[in-house]
Amino acid sequence: MSHRRRHRFEPDGERAGEVRNVSLLVAIGVTREGYREILGIVEGPKEDKAGWSAFLRYLVDRGLSGVQLIVSDACRGLVESVAEFLPGARWQRCAVHFYRNIFSLVLAGRVRDVTKMLKAIHAQEDRRAAAEKTATIVADLRATKLAQAADLLEEHGHETLTFYGFPDSHWIKLRTNNPLERIMRELRRRSRVVGAFPDGKSCLNPMVHP
Repeated sequence: MSHRRRHRFEPDGERAGEVRNVSLLVAIGVTREGYREILGIVEGPKEDKAGWSAFLRYLVDRGLSGVQLIVSDACRGLVESVAEFLPGARWQRCAVHFYRNIFSLVLAGRVRDVTKMLKAIHAQEDRRAAAEKTATIVADLRATKLAQAADLLEEHGHETLTFYGFPDSHWIKLRTNNPLERIMRELRRRSRVVGAFPDGKSCLNPMVHP
């Protein structure tokens, strides 16, 4: 593994296999120069704090350092482990995943309108303006009888604004961990081809060796 300092770190988890449920914990890193690389893919019993802690310990032991930002969905086990293993890193909740969480509380016919509202938050010129816009959108959602969506945005919307603490030239790439989705789709494709694995470790082979 390269020992270049990582500017951004994107972890995720994916289920594979049919003999039993196995989580594959995956992380990619982005260097200051903008290069992406897979930092690690390991088997974990599940995506809880113990699993993510073991994964982060594994990455740190291999030389991972200098991480400034972690971008992920709302995996509490991961977020709780960050302070212990990467104390200097801040956490950015993936905006796209957060949008999907909001959409799950909205009728299909309202998704387009709500999408425009949410995107307006992350199009603001700075974090203060984004926070003010969030408050406005929360009020608008309540006024249109979308109370559950309003509650979620009010309670957790700030978690999607961490990217504002970095240079604005990087904002569009720091709001989401979508680049990792392509890797996850490939993991799913390869696991379906095999169908079932005799044990957890065997499921890693087709994932790391095409």
